[in-house]
Amino acid sequence: MITIKRILPFLLSALLLAGCDSGTGPTEDPGSLYTGEKIPTESTEPSTDTEKQNQEDPNLPPRDGMVRSILTNEWIDEEIAEIRPIAVTIPNEYRAQPSYNISNASILYEAKVEGSMTRLMAIFEDWQGLEKIGNVRSIRPYFAYWAFEWDPIIVHHGAPYFTYTDSVLNAETTENVDGTREEESSFYRTADRENPHNAFTSGAKILASIQKNHYSLTKRGLTPKEHFTFAAPDQPNTLTQYGESAKAATYVDMTAAYPLTRCYFTYNQEDGLYYRSQYLSGGVDGPHMDGATGKQLCFSNLLVQRVKQEEIGNGYLAMQCHDTTKDGWFFTKGKGIHVTWQKTGDYEPTRFFDEAGNEIELNEGKTMILIIRDTDNFTFR
Repeated sequence: MITIKRILPFLLSALLLAGCDSGTGPTEDPGSLYTGEKIPTESTEPSTDTEKQNQEDPNLPPRDGMVRSILTNEWIDEEIAEIRPIAVTIPNEYRAQPSYNISNASILYEAKVEGSMTRLMAIFEDWQGLEKIGNVRSIRPYFAYWAFEWDPIIVHHGAPYFTYTDSVLNAETTENVDGTREEESSFYRTADRENPHNAFTSGAKILASIQKNHYSLTKRGLTPKEHFTFAAPDQPNTLTQYGESAKAATYVDMTAAYPLTRCYFTYNQEDGLYYRSQYLSGGVDGPHMDGATGKQLCFSNLLVQRVKQEEIGNGYLAMQCHDTTKDGWFFTKGKGIHVTWQKTGDYEPTRFFDEAGNEIELNEGKTMILIIRDTDNFTFR
């Protein structure tokens, strides 16, 4: 477990950035990437009357061999559910836009890395067929602790020196793909962007690295079998049960907490999703788009999580990932409630509770978790 006190001894080490993404490396044609076989999935076309009936009932699997995703509660193939997800560190400043395949992430985290600059961590569940992921940047230890909750392969391009000296990434149970250590085999660089915003990877390259390093492709049993608690798809959580404690929240603005990226979310009543926008360039804000899919990032659930944060030198930050006393907000279906959260172990989930102490129910779909300092502000209406 990392705490503020544990990380302070590495203050001097943090001043020297060793192993961070260097901005150099091979340029490679994505078409020539390793072509490891993706685990086959069955056709989505119903083949029996039972399957047709199941597809009309959200409480039943659309076809045999499907289970609920622990990340989104959506139906996925059993084979995919057994595969470990990947946790990819992705920059979101305007020079790094657009990101590729980020809209395929099931969970997206955002937190500051230096000063007011934020970085994203995308948790991908069905990742093997993705041809271009990223770009990819260096990780911070607090991102690793949030990643551990999903028992993923951690994918990043370097890290500050103290991240390794504190044994976060060197721990026996940590399995990661680091571009500064195996860039030639696991990453490639494109010529259309300046370094360090041009390092990308793919599902095939990550799979090749997993095999080369003899990592487990399937889940290792280090985390609980369930993470979030979800509402039944045919009985979504509208937060109306909280009465006046549930506030209107069709617009969530994180600008005060993230003054550089200035991200905000607009609720769409028709599909029940929050659509993300942020600073693009030239003083202009706009939709946060995926360069691979052409889709705007959108989420069923937004979680704002307040954490204790300290600067440890040279702009680097430490965040208290393990705690039982901090609070935040939960937004879904155009409303929001105040919540508290707790994380009691490295591989234990961060769980969120309403003010009565009951664990909240998320709605089916993707979730964005916005990590902010406990003294930062944001607005919604």
